[in-house]
Amino acid sequence: MSAIVVGHKNPDTDSIVSAIAVADFMSKRGVTAVPYAQGKVPPETAFVLERFGFAAPALLPSVAGQKLILVDHSDRGQAPEDLDKAELLGIVDHHKLGDITTSSPLFFWAQPVGCTCTVIKGMYDFYGIEIPRNIAGIMLCAILSDTLIFKSPTTTDEDRKAVQTLARIAGVEDYAALGMEMFVVKSAVAGVPGRELLFRDYKDFEMNGKKVGVGQLEVVDLGLLDGVKDDLRKAVQEAKAEGRHTVMLLLTDIMKEGSELLLCSDDAELGKKVFTTADTWLPGVMSRKKDVVPKLEAAFK
Repeated sequence: MSAIVVGHKNPDTDSIVSAIAVADFMSKRGVTAVPYAQGKVPPETAFVLERFGFAAPALLPSVAGQKLILVDHSDRGQAPEDLDKAELLGIVDHHKLGDITTSSPLFFWAQPVGCTCTVIKGMYDFYGIEIPRNIAGIMLCAILSDTLIFKSPTTTDEDRKAVQTLARIAGVEDYAALGMEMFVVKSAVAGVPGRELLFRDYKDFEMNGKKVGVGQLEVVDLGLLDGVKDDLRKAVQEAKAEGRHTVMLLLTDIMKEGSELLLCSDDAELGKKVFTTADTWLPGVMSRKKDVVPKLEAAFK
């Protein structure tokens, strides 16, 4: 049996690394699996892959007639367009349960942890499969990225334990320093068009019949975005005009542990409804998954 493994659209480091790791895991369990990507890998992910000797996965072709495993998402809006023409074998995720359904049984691994790679670490452990050194390295980086080196409110003890073990396997002595290297790469925005920055880490959601987009741009210092903020506002407005009810972009300062909000919506009061303030600086708001999407969904009910 063979299968395709792929993460969500506009892939981030966890999405790409999870596809690579699950493909390795499944291949060692008798399913020949190949990782793919639903978009160009962002700079941080390219840095991580190069650091541990991986090439970026190929762009996803049509999945029609293929056996498919989804990682880091279970929402139809983030899945391949022709999902209904594929046979879904499984899902590995750490987000809320999405709206994908199946007509046949599937394997489903999910935990409320900070990163899909923490879930995958548990899968390797459960079946007694050794994690290769290079895969341990990229999984380590994915957890550091998704948890913002444990600054994110989504961080759990399981994430911290996984990082300790993966760092040991990968031969990484100072994982915090590695994480900061990644964030410096992620913070490089000079010369990058606003639209590309908006969609670097972006997801569309269906909320009560309305299309809502939420992007997040994480940097080590918000001052790095001063020269591109006008372009980002324009990109948010243009994305909203493409048929969305709302587009929200979080400009997250990793060191100050908060986010500045750029918002364009049919509902002029949406920002205040969601965050109970008209201020654009949101202290402590670090996670789209935990700090933003649940509150947005409540506002749209």
